[in-house]
Amino acid sequence: MAVAFSGSTNLTAPKPSLGGTTTRLPLFPPIPTFHVTKKLHPVVIASVSASSSSPSTGQTQWSLDSWKSKQAHQLPEYPDADELESVLRTIASFPPIVFAGEARTLEDKLANAAVGKAFLLQGGDCAESFKEFNGTNIRDTFRVLLQMGIVLTFGAQMPVITVGRMAGQFAKPRSDPFEIKDGVKLPSYRGDNVNGDAFDEKSRVPDPQRLIRAYLQSVGTLNLLRAFATGGYAAMQRVSQWNLDFVRHSEQGDRYMELAQRVDEALGFMAAAGLTIDDPLMNTVDFWTSHECLHLPYEQALTREDSTTGLYYDCSAHMLWVGERTRQLDGAHVEFLRGISNPLGIKVSDKMDPKELAKLCEILNPRNKPGRLTIITRMGADNMRVKLPHLIRAVRQAGLIVTWVSDPMHGNTIKAPCGLKTRPFDAIRAELRAFFDVHEQEGSYPGGVHLEMTGQNVTECIGGSKTVTFDDLNSRYHTHCDPRLNASQSLELAFAISERLRKRRLKSANELLTGNVVN
Repeated sequence: MAVAFSGSTNLTAPKPSLGGTTTRLPLFPPIPTFHVTKKLHPVVIASVSASSSSPSTGQTQWSLDSWKSKQAHQLPEYPDADELESVLRTIASFPPIVFAGEARTLEDKLANAAVGKAFLLQGGDCAESFKEFNGTNIRDTFRVLLQMGIVLTFGAQMPVITVGRMAGQFAKPRSDPFEIKDGVKLPSYRGDNVNGDAFDEKSRVPDPQRLIRAYLQSVGTLNLLRAFATGGYAAMQRVSQWNLDFVRHSEQGDRYMELAQRVDEALGFMAAAGLTIDDPLMNTVDFWTSHECLHLPYEQALTREDSTTGLYYDCSAHMLWVGERTRQLDGAHVEFLRGISNPLGIKVSDKMDPKELAKLCEILNPRNKPGRLTIITRMGADNMRVKLPHLIRAVRQAGLIVTWVSDPMHGNTIKAPCGLKTRPFDAIRAELRAFFDVHEQEGSYPGGVHLEMTGQNVTECIGGSKTVTFDDLNSRYHTHCDPRLNASQSLELAFAISERLRKRRLKSANELLTGNVVN
């Protein structure tokens, strides 16, 4: 887990042509309200030839704005188109948030997960908010992910790839464009980068200025994450100091401290044997960011041509995924994503047709490059056992290389008696169990897990060893969208996954010893 952070810690563009002069951003940049009051000189986003990630496959030539010729779902309708265009030109002139080289490194590591040589841990907020943007919340979520990574690494005895749903996960798809309360009908809340969650007419009007604030918050979040990842906080010697106070005296906290003590003993043995523990590999950690590619005008504004390869990268995040509601083969989101070279995820429910999945993979990864595609399944435990085998077989028969990941959250959302959305911990764990069972049955690799979770002590998902009941939901229900696992529940799930990975590892080792064929 402890390996050097890839790329520079500077958040500015590598060349002036990508974002103007080079400046170092402060650790906690202010989040002002920007209002563009004059016409800016346009930053032209011209049509360009398709990147080498999208060769001719019967598709029309790709360009940065070719998605505009397709039907786009889930995009907000802004009342002032001129203001939106002005804001997008401003964002297009800003430095990239991440760099192409970092995204390529992540793709290489995901290629290992596709063949069972690494495991993806992807987690973070359902939707980031402006109100909860502070260093403590960022640190606590990062800290829980570090803990989970240690637990998984110890059980799997393989590298864990840690990717946050952070520094850009604002926009949310909605099943209904409108929301009705007490007979009042208003546009749905679509995330803080689009409109406000307060149920009043003014808050629900899409505001382009929110895109600039979302950009600045993403930069500030990633800047702090980089500092944590490379500044000593993530050092392996601090493993016993990562426990959160409210987890410390719990069953999961005790299990973690027991594991941390074993790691400390191993480090002590290394030091006594003359092996250095001051190596950068032991003091830093790789950490990448990801979010759903939903707000296409914003994503286009942050897409840059990489000066070293000539390929196009969406520099709003290292990894992006296309959601269940926007993965139409002939849709705008797929059109945009097929031309950028970031590693991509595809959210897949029980509604996905196996042949359609294979076709979608071919569109997004025509060269069948390992690490390019991660299929994130979300369908509930019972559907997982019935549907996932057919998807795995279709992908295998097409000769496609993908990383299979389980999202056990979205298929298990229910409404509590009090009216709040929640997710039963037992259902989440059952879906993960089904995910591993199916891959064992099919001879394929369970490549990772994708969770909506937080480092805060929230009460949003029911169950777990520190039992959260329906009656507890109102006490600390802070989510702006869907319910998240709290730190204790996240750690408990990590231990369950770690045990499953350990058993898989031991079984593979036994098969090697007995001469049986291993996956």
